[in-house]
Amino acid sequence: MDTPIPVTLRTSRMLLRSWNPADALALAPILAANVAHLGPWIPAHVATPAPLPALAERLAGFAADFAAGRTFRYALLTSDESQVLGEADLFPRGATGRVPLGSADHVELGYWLDAAAPGRGFATEAIRALLDVAAAVPGMSHVEIRCASENGPSAALPQRLGFHLASVEAELQIWRRPLRAFRRIVRRERA
Repeated sequence: MDTPIPVTLRTSRMLLRSWNPADALALAPILAANVAHLGPWIPAHVATPAPLPALAERLAGFAADFAAGRTFRYALLTSDESQVLGEADLFPRGATGRVPLGSADHVELGYWLDAAAPGRGFATEAIRALLDVAAAVPGMSHVEIRCASENGPSAALPQRLGFHLASVEAELQIWRRPLRAFRRIVRRERA
């Protein structure tokens, strides 16, 4: 499927690119080392360690979903691609929840980092890059970040980036930011 979502993005310190099965070897030790760190916050189908063949299959599924325009999961890598730092995601959403990009009117952004990476601005840098992407997608009204109320470090990121707490549903904070205002900021910064 042809989408306005790029397969790779570069920031000043990172490469964001769609996962692929070959990433299983580098991702496996990160997931194994981060069970306690990620387990309470990230869905098991993303964060659970798995044998290499099963993990490669999981990543192949992520890549297929990306190519089909359903969900866009990016590996966060150091700029030289020598280290996996985590993941950043763009999930198209509509009134009923997650939907294919063609049916979406807003996006949800997600992220997780290796326990050794927080505090250095990697998640903020990645989400800024995805905000640029979301602002370029026609028809998107706003962006959301959803995080557990108890996950203070995760909730700090949308606050830093000018999101407002729109609601709390079943201990899940929903942070929102209109894309209209962000588009004006992006255009001004690029001019």
